[in-house]
Amino acid sequence: MPEWWTYRLSDFLMFSSRTYYRLFELYNRELWPGQLLAVALGLVLLALAGRRGTWQRRVVTAILVAAWAWVGWAFHWRRYATINLAAPYFAACCAIQAALLVANTLWRRGLSPPQPPAPDRIGLGIIFFALVLQPLIGPLLGRAWAGVELFGLAPDPTATATLGLLLVAEESWTLWVVPTLWCLAGGATLWAMAAPDAWVTPALATVALVTRAVRRRRGVSR
Repeated sequence: MPEWWTYRLSDFLMFSSRTYYRLFELYNRELWPGQLLAVALGLVLLALAGRRGTWQRRVVTAILVAAWAWVGWAFHWRRYATINLAAPYFAACCAIQAALLVANTLWRRGLSPPQPPAPDRIGLGIIFFALVLQPLIGPLLGRAWAGVELFGLAPDPTATATLGLLLVAEESWTLWVVPTLWCLAGGATLWAMAAPDAWVTPALATVALVTRAVRRRRGVSR
């Protein structure tokens, strides 16, 4: 039997890249025209990110809760679980993230940027990337448009957009755990499939985490 260090990450994959991307195509086909709602909610999220009004904070949090709950149930539990035995655990993590966001709303009245309010270019940039640019990566790399990954429907852009919002709001590290772990897990999956965009979600997570850590260390609010 080969020694454990001779194995590569790809040896643990339970599916091919073709099966993985086909899953998104079938998923999107079943959800249409739900993608229109996902895009609309993403635009609302971007418009309200960083606003201090009570209703704005609650709307942003509600969208995030719905996004994580949907991704956990509709994608991980119902679809991804058909090709990946770990998917139910991913679904559980999504449920935990949604619950933490709800708890944060009850405790702090939603995601809220600290005083004084000011534009957070890095956080807003990450949100914009997740909502607008990240879905374009697959088609630009030659994958089918039918398999486009959108915020609120697919895990990668949902996780990266969440990190951007957490950076804008300078929230507790507790809310960072699940989206960060997914960025690493999603990146590892793509890397195992030799996908050229495998570095994207880990890189975005690193930027968000480093920026937050530096600000906290310096005691700087943007």
